[in-house]
Amino acid sequence: MFDHEKLEKKGRLEVVCGPMFSGKSEELMRRLRRAKIAQQNVLTFKHSLDDRNGTQYIVSHDGKKVDALPIDDIENIFTLVQKTNADVIGIDEIQFFSKDIIAVICDLIEINKRVIVAGLDLDFRGSPFGCVPTLLAIADSITKLQAICIPCGRDAHFTQRLVNGEPAKYNDPTVLIGAQESYQARCRNCYSIDRKYSFSHGKTKNII
Repeated sequence: MFDHEKLEKKGRLEVVCGPMFSGKSEELMRRLRRAKIAQQNVLTFKHSLDDRNGTQYIVSHDGKKVDALPIDDIENIFTLVQKTNADVIGIDEIQFFSKDIIAVICDLIEINKRVIVAGLDLDFRGSPFGCVPTLLAIADSITKLQAICIPCGRDAHFTQRLVNGEPAKYNDPTVLIGAQESYQARCRNCYSIDRKYSFSHGKTKNII
């Protein structure tokens, strides 16, 4: 039998995902606030690309905010965590980071860090978004949130990008920083795109 007391303690990965306007950042901030109340050392990161409300904060859509360090070089995350001896690491808008972030997160877990990430699980095309599918696969816990569909009021799982009020095209750029002026949360019935990703063949197909 294993002597668990002799084994090095490992951390954990918590993933909060869902469409835009589902409260992902708010849930991330709630968990980080609880960790601070428990007198744990918390360090929060965001991608420097996300400058919607300045680069020094994570800001939820209801106006709440917490301090965050803007990062573009993901290797700096591990370095800063070790330097500050953080216990809990929060990362917002995780989908903006390259897949190299997965190895960094796994390294943090190995040294007994609690890592909480929040981000979109699907891009505006309805396709799995960047590093998020892998993080979901290796997560210790997953919280998938729903928003409210703007056209009909049902639970929304998709992020609809709008250009001049009309659905964006499939070939538009994957990343476009924006909020209500560019995006809506929509249910499966109200979501619209000119082409759809086919999970069975890994290719797009036209929608008639």
